[in-house]
Amino acid sequence: MTDSTEVLVIGGGYAGVMAADRLTRRDDVRVRLINPRPVFVERIRLHQLAGGTHDALVDYRRVLSPGVQLVVDTVTRIDAAARSVTLADGETLRYDYLVYAVGSGSADPRVPGAAEHAYPIAGLEDAQRLRPVLDAAPAGAPVTVVGAGPTGIETAAELAGTGATVTLAGDVLGPYLHPRGRRSVARRLAELGVTVLDGPGATVTAVTGDTVRLRDGRELPSSVTIWTAGFGVPDLAARSGLSTDPLGRLRTDETLTSVDDPRIVAAGDSAAPSDLPYRMSCQAAMQLGPQAAGTVLSRIAGQQPAPAEVGFAGQCLSLGRRAGLFQVARRTDTATGLHLGGRPGAGLKELICRGIIWQLAYESRHPGARSWWARNDQRSRMLAQR
Repeated sequence: MTDSTEVLVIGGGYAGVMAADRLTRRDDVRVRLINPRPVFVERIRLHQLAGGTHDALVDYRRVLSPGVQLVVDTVTRIDAAARSVTLADGETLRYDYLVYAVGSGSADPRVPGAAEHAYPIAGLEDAQRLRPVLDAAPAGAPVTVVGAGPTGIETAAELAGTGATVTLAGDVLGPYLHPRGRRSVARRLAELGVTVLDGPGATVTAVTGDTVRLRDGRELPSSVTIWTAGFGVPDLAARSGLSTDPLGRLRTDETLTSVDDPRIVAAGDSAAPSDLPYRMSCQAAMQLGPQAAGTVLSRIAGQQPAPAEVGFAGQCLSLGRRAGLFQVARRTDTATGLHLGGRPGAGLKELICRGIIWQLAYESRHPGARSWWARNDQRSRMLAQR
């Protein structure tokens, strides 16, 4: 009887769960998923948690294969030479292969007063802390959402839908969107009563307990300030002496293998393949997770791993509970002039949110039965030109 191959997956988000489930294709692989929480977090619903319309939690039994052991803890260090990780409780776990899928969170705002007075919303605990603060705010109290990307737009719309007085401040409203899609979002936000401040002068330069200061000198009253501008990644890889890009993502080749160690593979927001990382998104994570697992399984089988392939369909936004927008994109992640808005857009966004959980559950029951990605030929050309 051969010994089992020990594989640790760090991070129980979209990429980590997909990777862990795909790894169960081999009976001689022991898979352990290390995650700080005992439940799966639907990060794409955290704005709903803040607005009080969803708890954004899913039981791991719905999405995680019975063949995966869940370890509820936090990894504090990776020792690549010893092939081991140290947990917060002091325990050491050894591995033959490691999947690094720690995800992303709020970036350091580096704006005076933001860390002390603004509330991030990128993680479960962030949204849970914010919810009672919003509940306690007086009716009509001004709420400022900083950052006009997808998280900021969805948060502003969700809170305005509950009757809050919301201002959204950022350089560009929906920077990913095609101008047609951007105009559609702007109209919906106006219908909800959201005041949108964009352009260079709308950059936030300081935050206090009751104000937000903009670059052009304006000072906005703000009882609750929510920070959605930018994402960062945990510094675990850097602290462990592994090569990372400037944002802290683990540097890998196109098979998602660490440039430092063939036993370490990355997936999701925390991966930087060929220093051309994909957009931080659930869409990319759902594709990279199983492909990271495929790289590990190929190495176990003594085969050459295939390069990862990620294709995009677009970006989906909820604009309150009654409207949404699906921005159609090319596989290269470039927005087109096509979009679906209004109630159909809201219906499609909800269908996608539910469909992602269905995909995770399907993978847990039928690992490897389906692939969820498409080829991006532009990336191949970019790599060839280097």
